[in-house]
Amino acid sequence: MKMGRFLFLILSLSCACYNSMAQEMWKELATSEYRIDSTDVKALRVEIDNLSFFHDNEYSGKLTQGYSLPGLWIQPKLTYNPIRQIGLEVGMHALIFNGANKYPCYAYHDIGTWKGNQYQSGAHLLPWVRAKAQFKYLTIVLGNIYGGQNHQLIEPLFNPELNISQDPEMGVQLLWDRPHLHADIWLNWQSYIFKLDTHQEAFTVGMNWMIYYNRPENKINWFSPVQLVIQHRGGEQNIALRGVQTICNAGVGVGMKWKAERKALKHLGAEINMLAAYQQSGQLWPFKTGLALHTGINLNLWNHLGINAGYFYAPKHFVSLYGNSLFNTISQIDQTNFDGNSTISTRVNYHYVIAKHYVVGAQAEAYQTWLTNHNELNFNFGIYLRVNPNFLIKKW
Repeated sequence: MKMGRFLFLILSLSCACYNSMAQEMWKELATSEYRIDSTDVKALRVEIDNLSFFHDNEYSGKLTQGYSLPGLWIQPKLTYNPIRQIGLEVGMHALIFNGANKYPCYAYHDIGTWKGNQYQSGAHLLPWVRAKAQFKYLTIVLGNIYGGQNHQLIEPLFNPELNISQDPEMGVQLLWDRPHLHADIWLNWQSYIFKLDTHQEAFTVGMNWMIYYNRPENKINWFSPVQLVIQHRGGEQNIALRGVQTICNAGVGVGMKWKAERKALKHLGAEINMLAAYQQSGQLWPFKTGLALHTGINLNLWNHLGINAGYFYAPKHFVSLYGNSLFNTISQIDQTNFDGNSTISTRVNYHYVIAKHYVVGAQAEAYQTWLTNHNELNFNFGIYLRVNPNFLIKKW
């Protein structure tokens, strides 16, 4: 390891001893409670969930190109729980980018080679329908599932930026809660095909088993995330033309969280994960398997301020399906396959909870990446505001 790279690593990890991870911020900005509140039984409500954002990626290297995301999404909906075990929601999801006047009808996040040729004007509009059944330990969700940040995927497998850009996930979801286990199993159907359609169907299957070795409310909590994300592109039609493509990521690791609860220091955490990429079928990637390592350290100060430091290392091959493109060995620009990738990341973030689900946040990130015969420094920054009011119409 060269001296400059070694010093950058030491500096990054040292900075982490004074700050917190961005997951705390995105937990407040982009997650929703899925358990039914007993006080809301037989209550008809109007709920409006909104996340406004300005996010800028200043990327200018060989792995990916920079772009900006200025805009907002808004979800107005009616919610009603006829009994303690059943919840219903119906409404609309609208994504708006500042300065845009038309939007493609397909998901903003790429699902395959098909791009479509139909557009919507004014905003990207989608229906919102959710039905859920809640039992003692199990919650079943159909329609719009609790996606994005709610899945609690580790950072190399899920880029928090998708909380502001991707379409709401739709399909089926099973959530299991026990004192030593939180399990989330879901299917997100991203592209449906009718008879004679020329594009492929596409869906993602995911699993997150968060195993707690002691109770999460303990002062020091040890845990292991076991995660799997599989994307399939195929269908019964057009197999000869496009073929079947199945690719996946997996991660397993161990972490700890110390609830210091001091005046300044609130939480201290560290985590290490082994990652894998596997192409079961298709030719999307120029390799079949890949491995990577990711470690991170974080603090939380005053419940508001933080910096997270992490180190990502892929010795030869690795692609993250939904992670940041900098956690790849394949260029998103020209598909060049680099022999390896070593990336050190640091993040400064601040979030303030004005009231429940009224949150303002800001962050800046830097990525120092070493590739074969090349190194690059990329960074991004953003500011975010969540407003989530709800109004009681009538309670029976």
